[in-house]
Amino acid sequence: MNLNARVIAVLAALILCLGRPAMAQASQTRPAQSPKTPATKPAPTTAPVAQPPTATAPTAAPTPAATVPTGVAPPPGYVIGSDDQLSIVFWREKDLSTDTTVRPDGKISIPLLNDVEATGLTPEQLRARIFEAAGKFVEDPTVTVVVKQINSRKVFITGQVPKPGPYYLGAPTTVLQLLAMAGGINEYADSEHIAILRTINGKATSLTFNYKDVSKRKNLQQNIELMPGDTVIVP
Repeated sequence: MNLNARVIAVLAALILCLGRPAMAQASQTRPAQSPKTPATKPAPTTAPVAQPPTATAPTAAPTPAATVPTGVAPPPGYVIGSDDQLSIVFWREKDLSTDTTVRPDGKISIPLLNDVEATGLTPEQLRARIFEAAGKFVEDPTVTVVVKQINSRKVFITGQVPKPGPYYLGAPTTVLQLLAMAGGINEYADSEHIAILRTINGKATSLTFNYKDVSKRKNLQQNIELMPGDTVIVP
């Protein structure tokens, strides 16, 4: 090989060596391209489906019924007396219903029926009497007698007590209990000879009550239960 050919080969090799680092640097500075990912399409939004309105069953109107007022529970053997407060309730004939008080003459007033005797009758007996009287004006009347307040069951206490006068028997009451309701007995009372006046079958009788004995738990049988109309006298 001649000299010119060697020079040309050396120059070609030198050029080749100098070109490789530039190509490598260019390849390093070139940004890497990420693989293309397919675009994600947004999920279609589903519109809410309108529901048909729920049908509501109509509320039935309340059926009118007889309104019976609240009363008291009469004690065993109770009969209606003067000043007792009653409610006379007719189911269909509302105009006949009324609240009434037994008058001193023993009668009550009811619309259309006028005066009806009530004293000495039980509530059921009075109901039967009103039913019979109302049957002349209305067909098959339905009536109820309600005792609202008992004022006829009275006892009386007089004499040496702080609070003499009439007392209503709303519950079973003994002589000792009545004395307590009247405030006890006065200092100078004759507590050993207290009298209970009672009428039995139209005949007046007298019973004796010894407060000192009963307070000492002696002769307790004399602490009797009082009856309507009894009068206790503390001398």
